[in-house]
Amino acid sequence: MAPDWLRDIGRRVLVLWPLKAVGTSLFMVLFFWAYFAIQNHPLNSAFVMPEIALDHWVAFTPASYPVYVSLWVYVSLPPALIGNFRALLHFGLWMSALCLFCLALFWIFPTQTPDFGMDWSLYPGLATIKGLDAAGNACPSLHVASAVFTAFWLDRLFSELQAPRTLRAINLVHCLAITWSTMATLQHVALDALAGAVVGTLFAVASLRAMRAGGPLRI
Repeated sequence: MAPDWLRDIGRRVLVLWPLKAVGTSLFMVLFFWAYFAIQNHPLNSAFVMPEIALDHWVAFTPASYPVYVSLWVYVSLPPALIGNFRALLHFGLWMSALCLFCLALFWIFPTQTPDFGMDWSLYPGLATIKGLDAAGNACPSLHVASAVFTAFWLDRLFSELQAPRTLRAINLVHCLAITWSTMATLQHVALDALAGAVVGTLFAVASLRAMRAGGPLRI
């Protein structure tokens, strides 16, 4: 017999699943529309982000590409596991606020990574994302901010589900791995990643506190 937490996960995944599926897909479509629109029409010229010592400790690792793109599965986990409409709406609004905040910064204060002098044609997967990402969206790393925000919510969900600590540890490791991958793919420098982590933490803490302020926390 499956443990209680695993049965609860199965039940939660089925709660409002059509809304979750359509809502998550629509959110991503609207996000990428706004992302590329802002990327193509920044308010100012992009500032090149400087490197710090941490950048020289993280080596370029083409094999990190799958970890980088795993974000799009990772960020869909909290809404899939949320068990009621109020919490689902709350999560969606706060994730939207985080994205809008970062997009506004990209528009007003566009930034870009340095020219690393790489021949990206040697790395087809990375060449794809390099071709899509023009200058203007480096700092804060929205990739890292979204991962950190997701990690906080997943940890709260796993705690409520009384899931094994191993699962909560895997969540933390995955978030750290995504953060590392943003630098290992040369998509971001360390300052971008650090800024993204700060933004993700601030929005996650604020969202979970606001959830508690609205009544008993059941997500």
